[in-house]
Amino acid sequence: MANPGDFAYTVKQQADIVRIVGDYIKLKKAGAQNYAGLCPFHGEKTPSFSVHATRQFYHCFGCGVSGDVFSFVQKVENITFPESVRLVAQKLGIPLPKASYSSPAEAKDARLRAQLLEAHERAAAFFQDCFKKPEGARAREYLAGRGLNDEMIAAFQIGYAPDSGFLLRDRLMGDFGEEVLRESGLFSWKEAAGSEPRASSNPNQDADDSQPEARGSKPAAIYSKFRNRIMFPIASDAGKIIAFTGRTLSTDEKAGPKYLNSPETAIYSKGKVLFNLNHAKEAIRKLDYAILVEGQMDCISVYAAGFHNVIASSGTAFTELQAKLLGRFSKNVVVNFDPDTAGAKATERTLGLLVEEEFQIKVLTLDPGFDPDLFIRRKGKDAYSEALRHSQRYFDYLIERARNQFAVRNPEGKVKAVNYLLPHIQRVPSRIVRDELAQEIAQKLGIDSAVLRQELRHTAAARSAAQVKAPAENQVTDAERILIRALASARQMQPGEDHLSARDGAEEEFDPARQAQYALQNEALHRGLATESLTEALLNAGAEVADVMEVPQSEGDRRLLATILLKEEELLTAEGLDGAVRALRRIHLRRRLEEVQRELQSGRVRDPRQVQSLLEEKMRLKRALMDPNLAAESNDAA
Repeated sequence: MANPGDFAYTVKQQADIVRIVGDYIKLKKAGAQNYAGLCPFHGEKTPSFSVHATRQFYHCFGCGVSGDVFSFVQKVENITFPESVRLVAQKLGIPLPKASYSSPAEAKDARLRAQLLEAHERAAAFFQDCFKKPEGARAREYLAGRGLNDEMIAAFQIGYAPDSGFLLRDRLMGDFGEEVLRESGLFSWKEAAGSEPRASSNPNQDADDSQPEARGSKPAAIYSKFRNRIMFPIASDAGKIIAFTGRTLSTDEKAGPKYLNSPETAIYSKGKVLFNLNHAKEAIRKLDYAILVEGQMDCISVYAAGFHNVIASSGTAFTELQAKLLGRFSKNVVVNFDPDTAGAKATERTLGLLVEEEFQIKVLTLDPGFDPDLFIRRKGKDAYSEALRHSQRYFDYLIERARNQFAVRNPEGKVKAVNYLLPHIQRVPSRIVRDELAQEIAQKLGIDSAVLRQELRHTAAARSAAQVKAPAENQVTDAERILIRALASARQMQPGEDHLSARDGAEEEFDPARQAQYALQNEALHRGLATESLTEALLNAGAEVADVMEVPQSEGDRRLLATILLKEEELLTAEGLDGAVRALRRIHLRRRLEEVQRELQSGRVRDPRQVQSLLEEKMRLKRALMDPNLAAESNDAA
């Protein structure tokens, strides 16, 4: 990857992999030159991820991944190799050379992302300027009433969007083209009279935000999406502003929602971002736990009270990607969501997801009617600190909810309580922990523990049976996954993301779908494999099917396809695809060899000529399997 004289080589020589990896996961000394931590690439409770300080490489004994500082950043950030080199260089303060890209599409994508980041920085500065002006008086009064001082307002770069549709547009128009303004999520637009609208290339565009035709249409009227709102910037964990949440100051019915969030863009995906992680990550790593709240104001208030390890889920239900992001810094979390009915349900959903990711979880339940912001303003930070100390363990919280919801003094109530708790128990990965929980729940609900354990075993068996009936992912080789992904690349799953198709770092003419189709159609390498029917469906899909998930296929194959595509970790390359084809050829040869050997051993073939033919085929197959060109890389892909 990095050769002497290359910029990447220079960066690698100066990079300390322990420091870089330590920015993402908590590492502890585990020998003279080794450091250990929880692997960010698979869920685990016991550290199996090692970093060698002298040799500057990492390896996970759990999932088998290994590599250098660039491959780690590339994997953990889900970016290309050139992007990982640039990111490591930025972390080290090494000046970047003029960027070069593998294709015009990649260059265009990079330029757009850079311009969007710059536009958001400019917008944040604009909102902060407006906040200080006379028209920002109401915003200043509102935040003062919420207990925020100038220091916290500046720290979170809070601003004010004026009640004008054009001031921000006019500020940015001189430096950014119309495409950047449209893609930024900061603006809406209406077509001028007489123009024919066209669909936006952005799948997250508002329904009424259509774009004009490139020819023969009049310019669209572009106006600010955020008006008369207090603006809370949303930053990436690296500290780059990528989106906004706007809290309305208007009481007019036409003012729109109380909180308005940026749509998803090329730089922002709400399910992948944790609000305030850029400020909180060092405190989370140092204290080894995070406080998770729901909204920006709750998060800011808790942070302002001195609890700097607080984050929020950024205006969306907590997601698996957010859990993995948080897990880089600590696997311990205190969840402090609103205690009302909706908040309690959100807490349960979040707890279930976090326990599946093997977090150690506590739940902080405040007094009825109090969210974290109001609690701190009314009762003070010492009271909140005391409440934190009395946070409940995950299952203590659930058992208490079960006791409150059901009359556990009678048999019917106990049955309902057990049925309520069993699905939560089943989320726990460890059988030993599940058994301990069963005993604890039985004791607290006054139920015979043997009966409860029996119910738990029945539920576990039902879950196992469901997994057996589903497409057996364990039966699918890495080679099959690579070829399925290659076939699926012919049809975009996310409309409007053309810029992602060429970010593989390979030559521009590399077409993974065409290469996979050629190998499979000419050699039928997929026959007899677990993915045969799915592969056939993708090979036979007509060009009119634009969405790969709409390709006619069984429900089982659809689930398998979704699983493969959602677990993409490596970018498709010509070398990787060649290795996958070689691996399937080897599998194909081995299976045919086994068939020939079974025929010879069965005694059913008595004709000497047929026996001789089978023996010759057996020798050909063995020679083919010994071919070094076939064996190359096949073990990695199989």
